[in-house]
Amino acid sequence: MDDDAIRALLTRLARPNAAGGDVIERAAILAAGSDFTAIMAWVVEHGGKPETAAAAAPSGGLHGSRLAEGGGAESTTPLRFVMPPGALVREAEPAG
Repeated sequence: MDDDAIRALLTRLARPNAAGGDVIERAAILAAGSDFTAIMAWVVEHGGKPETAAAAAPSGGLHGSRLAEGGGAESTTPLRFVMPPGALVREAEPAG
């Protein structure tokens, strides 16, 4: 995929976040059926960061994680990516 195609796809999939940037769901990128590897490389090159998940509040006492399904292990795969403000805006080409 070329730069413009990736930018157009991400612009369509993105939604604004409180910090002025954009949030893109990983599942939406996968569902788009495009070249996931190329898109992820583009996101990283343009300042995109995996969203950090908030730590879950402990529950169930000392051994609560053993009682929870999955043994308390959390996935390290980010669910969404945060793009900095203006990252999805195409840069104007110099007039000439």
